[in-house]
Amino acid sequence: MRRLLLLFLLCSELFSSQLLAQKDAPKVVVGIVVDQMCYDYLYRFYPQFGKDGFKRLMDKGAHFRNVTYNYVPTFTGPGHASIYTGSTPSNHGIVANEWYYRPFGREVSCVEDTTVSSVGSTSKYGKCSPYFLRSNTITDQLKLTYPTSKVIGVSIKDRSAILPAGHLSDGSYWYDYATGNFITSTFYRPELPAWVNQFNSLNLVPKYVNQPWNLLKDSTCYTYIRQDNSPYEGLVGGKTSPVFPYDFSKAAPADQLSLFTIMPAANTFLTDFAIQVLTGEQLGKHATTDFLTISYSTPDIAGHTFGPYSLEMEDMYFRLDRELERLFLALDKQIGKGQYVVFLTADHAVVPVPQFLTDHKLPGGYLFLKDKTDNLKALCIAKFGKNCLNTIENDNVYLADEVLGTELEPKVIALLKEEISKWKEVRKVYTKEELQIKTAENWQQMVTSGYDRERSGEIIFILQPGYLPKTSDTPGSRKGTSHGSAFNYDTHVPVLFYGKGILPREVFTPYEIVDITATLVHILNVQRPNTAIGKPMVELFLKK
Repeated sequence: MRRLLLLFLLCSELFSSQLLAQKDAPKVVVGIVVDQMCYDYLYRFYPQFGKDGFKRLMDKGAHFRNVTYNYVPTFTGPGHASIYTGSTPSNHGIVANEWYYRPFGREVSCVEDTTVSSVGSTSKYGKCSPYFLRSNTITDQLKLTYPTSKVIGVSIKDRSAILPAGHLSDGSYWYDYATGNFITSTFYRPELPAWVNQFNSLNLVPKYVNQPWNLLKDSTCYTYIRQDNSPYEGLVGGKTSPVFPYDFSKAAPADQLSLFTIMPAANTFLTDFAIQVLTGEQLGKHATTDFLTISYSTPDIAGHTFGPYSLEMEDMYFRLDRELERLFLALDKQIGKGQYVVFLTADHAVVPVPQFLTDHKLPGGYLFLKDKTDNLKALCIAKFGKNCLNTIENDNVYLADEVLGTELEPKVIALLKEEISKWKEVRKVYTKEELQIKTAENWQQMVTSGYDRERSGEIIFILQPGYLPKTSDTPGSRKGTSHGSAFNYDTHVPVLFYGKGILPREVFTPYEIVDITATLVHILNVQRPNTAIGKPMVELFLKK
């Protein structure tokens, strides 16, 4: 009895000390990342937003209007890792969504892990973990400091559920394209919690797919209503023109599970799940702050196909606004008004469709890589008697393994840099040696911040504004768009904070994406994560 009493007293003391340490902290922090959100969407679509979605954040929270990414490449994996580590790819190691990884001799995904197994499915989609993430996240730091806190990450994309919740996540869940369920991996747990199984048993995806995607509002509410049949949009689901409605109910079941993720209903599905997390994991009921990370992937999945100036993306954001409203009202009810903090940002934005730009006499175009790569290989054979090039990925040039570390390597690098510099589509070319030198030149510094010696190439180039890399000029290759550059159309993103202790204000001070974690440090009362380089967004803490 005396031992039990002593244990009880020790636990009570720990509980009390943690409460004191976090006495002004919110019960829950909810981090929302909208995948591929341009900053101007907030204002373009504002008139049609309801009062409790984006407008609640903009009008009743702190709106940081001048936040940019400070590195390239601006992709989903690096974006989520940078938001939550407060650092850049040069430190956290997530240099792209996929990259050529020399130790394996092949391309790898930023969250793949062949040592783990899927949980909740027999498919390959669960073989994931934060194995490649080299830094601690703010969510890791929360768990280290306050072990009673709970951290959960959810998204359609695996990387968007895994990287934000970090290494110490109590549960990261993502979409299984084989079953339409939420799954995880053995990195986190041996089996799904009962509440996840219960949610999966609802079999919601077929129900959502059977509801065609039509316009949410009257046609007079849409700016791009006359551009529905745009020549710049890709085709999906066997459609012969990119026009409403989008009805995938007659597609094969396996195709439905994939096509579903391009529909706004996938945002609804994720919100359903996120709200279920609140009760299933008892968030807000623990001694210290809990953390829920949510990443809405569908705006990116659809955005690649339709581009930022499309009727589809306009309707996507009208509908996403309603999902945010539903989420916030659930937080009000289950956590309590004024008892939580929400922040919303994006992992990157997007370039307008380059063909649209050129047709409208704006700078832009394409770099078709297959012919360029073949010419580089031929140049190496003519000069050195063999092919010295392995591959080009994410504007990174990887040399053949047998060239690395030899007397030939600097000669090959010099030759390839000289040749690539002649390409009219290319703005700058840097070698790995140049990226070791500190510089005040903006473009080089952004490339340096996104560079990792083990995972990046021997040469990195950046394209001219408005340009995208494509494999070859084939039918359909000039439709749709992407991202990844150092330019403002990719780097300028929304950042909004709302909730406990946060007063309404607009802030025009320049900040960088790595500053979000440096700010969360002071909301959560924790130490800065190990490689965080950002600075606090001090206006958030002003009382007037």
